Amino acid sequence: MENKKVVNIDMRQYGMVLALIAVYVIFAILTGGKNMSPANINNLIMQNGYIVILAVGMLLCVLTGNVDLGVGSIVATCGAVIGIGMVDYGWNMWVAILAALVVGLLCGMFAGFFIAKLGIPPFIVTLATMLMGRGLTYVLLQAQTKGPLPADFTYIGAGFLPTIKVGPEGAQIDMVCIIVAAVVSVLIILAELKSIATKKKYGFATNPLWQLVVKNVVIIGIVWFFFYKLACYSGIPFVLVLMVLLVGLYHFITTKTVAGRQIYALGGNEKAAKLSGINTEKVFFWVYTNMGILCAVAGIVLSARNASATPKAGDQFEMDAIASCYIGGAATSGGVGTIIGAVVGAFIMGILNNGMSLYGFSTDMQKIVKGAVLLGAVTIDLVSKRKK
Repeated sequence: MENKKVVNIDMRQYGMVLALIAVYVIFAILTGGKNMSPANINNLIMQNGYIVILAVGMLLCVLTGNVDLGVGSIVATCGAVIGIGMVDYGWNMWVAILAALVVGLLCGMFAGFFIAKLGIPPFIVTLATMLMGRGLTYVLLQAQTKGPLPADFTYIGAGFLPTIKVGPEGAQIDMVCIIVAAVVSVLIILAELKSIATKKKYGFATNPLWQLVVKNVVIIGIVWFFFYKLACYSGIPFVLVLMVLLVGLYHFITTKTVAGRQIYALGGNEKAAKLSGINTEKVFFWVYTNMGILCAVAGIVLSARNASATPKAGDQFEMDAIASCYIGGAATSGGVGTIIGAVVGAFIMGILNNGMSLYGFSTDMQKIVKGAVLLGAVTIDLVSKRKK
């Protein structure tokens, strides 16, 4: 009789997805289903697009065992550059976007230089960039809001892809969303089949069939719920496309490239990484430079959604981005975490913010709950390690 190798499902990997579903269902009950409306699902994406973008970059910092406290301020600075350029100087949209990306790049390189070349702790460097970036934003904007920004630009943060509406008047749905949901479902199934075939080919342990079926049914169910709600509203937001592209790119980088493996090696054991020939200075430098570029992207999306640049833009974004990574399963010591986990963590934070607002929680109470959730996630991570 053939001895099959099986492995239990990784609850660290999928526990956060179950937590996301649980949080969403709880607020659906508390708000009488208000958070399940098509308009609210759309708002959830629009309001959290820039947090997801920042969480993707922040995960790379967290994997090295550090964080970047300056991201919110750099987001505001890049947004200020766009606002001043387009409103005061009449720049073309693409010139303004390029200028914001260059500013983000320079800010990231500035932090990367002090961290990688001079060996100053990232906490101190990014605390300095947080203060400097916020001060620079106020200086550039002179404590004023710059807007409104042109409609072509605001499409980035508030626009939708073309739709194909079908159905009776007042109950039409977008077929583009339905087609995308079907394609994504097929890709999920094909990816799972490929994973099973690869594991069997090399003799690796596989999950029991029932676990794989349940996992994929849940994931595909979320996909269809998500896209059906969008289909009932205005279709697929452009910012969702941008998010998917960035998440896919960084998932590939962290799982399939040498650069990604070097980040995990550095976070796991910096001394061992150096002895194995990894240029840790180079890794630190590009990780923080990359964070600066993604801050610029988030600043572009935020200013496009708000149709303006404001001095207080990006306030406390760094906290949401950091919390997203840790809630999504990243280890406080570094070396452990995934892009998908950070995205799930970002949406858990987003659902919490959205649900508490719909239920009527004050902003003060929201901060208490978010702090408790972050503390709980980190505590579970540390306690589970001690038991091993």
